[in-house]
Amino acid sequence: MGQLCGRCMQLLRDFVALVQKMSSELVHSIKECLALISECSCLKQNGSKTRQLYKPVLQPHERVTAQEFLQQIERGFEMSPLGKDPLEALRILAFSENPGLQQSAALYYLHMSQHMNVPLPAEHLEPFYALLRSADLEVQQVSSLSLVNFLLEGNIDKEMVVQMGLLEPILDLLESEDPTVQCNSCACTMTLAVSESNREAIGAARGVTPLLSLANSYDPRVQQNAVGAILNLTQSERIQLVLCKEGALPVLTLLLESPDSEVQYYSCAALSNIAANAQHHEAMLRIGDRFLLRTLISLLSSSVDKKVSSQACVCLRNLATRADTQAKLVAKDVLPRLCSLLVSSSEDVRRAAVALLWVLSQYPHNQDPLVCTELLQSLGMLLSVHTTDHVIAGHAACIIENLNLSKNRQRIIESPCVEGLLQTMLSIDIQEDSLHYVTSCLAELAKQEGATLRMVKWIDEPLTKRLVRLAGQREHTETSFRAASIIQHMIDHEKMMLLLKCHITEIQAYLRSFLTHQEVRFQQLAISTFCRLQAEAGWSFLLDWMEY
Repeated sequence: MGQLCGRCMQLLRDFVALVQKMSSELVHSIKECLALISECSCLKQNGSKTRQLYKPVLQPHERVTAQEFLQQIERGFEMSPLGKDPLEALRILAFSENPGLQQSAALYYLHMSQHMNVPLPAEHLEPFYALLRSADLEVQQVSSLSLVNFLLEGNIDKEMVVQMGLLEPILDLLESEDPTVQCNSCACTMTLAVSESNREAIGAARGVTPLLSLANSYDPRVQQNAVGAILNLTQSERIQLVLCKEGALPVLTLLLESPDSEVQYYSCAALSNIAANAQHHEAMLRIGDRFLLRTLISLLSSSVDKKVSSQACVCLRNLATRADTQAKLVAKDVLPRLCSLLVSSSEDVRRAAVALLWVLSQYPHNQDPLVCTELLQSLGMLLSVHTTDHVIAGHAACIIENLNLSKNRQRIIESPCVEGLLQTMLSIDIQEDSLHYVTSCLAELAKQEGATLRMVKWIDEPLTKRLVRLAGQREHTETSFRAASIIQHMIDHEKMMLLLKCHITEIQAYLRSFLTHQEVRFQQLAISTFCRLQAEAGWSFLLDWMEY
């Protein structure tokens, strides 16, 4: 046999090195795979199932405990059901390998969860670990249901459940094949996730993945609770990152089209929480070529459940932080849908719709499309009907002020908005921030003669009294300045002069205060108001007062 040349020898050496490298990587991959499989809860469940290959023997102490426990139940528990003896009996029954005894313990806990109105001591949580780990399906169903009842009634401290080590068996039950167990374990997780520390614990225990899987369940109860648990988890920014990484965005987006309004609401609220964090916007808007935007807009319909429509507005508002997103919303004819929501019978829907309109009105290129008769009529009616709603008042005033451009002013003046703002100013409490926005908007409008004439038309004694008192109060200086500015612009009209004569003392007081104010604008406003008043017949006494 001939000798290999140098080139062939090098090829063989390279081949051997390649095989060695591949073998090393293969062994590493096998180890990783086996490690992941060993951590999965399915092995733990299988391990428990193997115990059922033989018939559990009833131990003597278990037989005695069961008999005594039954006797106590028959006597109606003359002693406290939370006493030391019942607890010890429950521990023995729960940790037994006999399914019948475990079922007795589980049923007793279920009975307590349905009739007890006092907190369950922490030591009573210990038997739950064994019951939730039971290989018997009925025990899993009953024990998980009783735990749900205790949590919903507030009879168990949520953080204590996690501290007692019950989170792991609860999350393991998410992977059960039984819908009842799935439903109960999802409900437990959803309730536990109300707590901030519990949310972090659920995320650390890899509870997100099975919940996302169950969010696609065909069982409506399971799906509702799974999506509800995801909603509570989205209150944590860290868990939001985990959810997005695990593929939650497309799952939640598709669930917006669910025929179940509860699932729609939970998924929409979860997306709203995620959208509150701007770093997720790009990923959210990228789904299916802005499929999320189109779906959310479709939910702004009167035929959709009110709380779903409200939450869709919230989600769109959170997403509409960029000018291009706002422009796309307006281009997709979102305005008519929002106008219909402004007259909804639901307070939440009205507030959510007007808040979204406020965000859209901040973008200059949207202002012309927004200034339409339908919207201005709707805003005016909204202010007139809901005069005491400070949320609506503040947002509506800001919208009107944003739209108050030179080419749009006449439409605003001719709309019911001016009357609505005046009525709202009369009703909103002085402590509300929204009153500042209402007076600010009216002060801006009053700079235009057309709007001033409109105000004079609707002004009466209660409104005049309100303006004068707002101008005279010193706690909220901006509101005081705006109210005085509105008065100053209406002084030239006879109707206003007649109304103001009833408040001479109060007018003198706030003008005196303004003249000594450290800000020049207050001094200038006082001098301008004085000059206009003293020029009118019957107000000459102000000149003597000014000199004094």
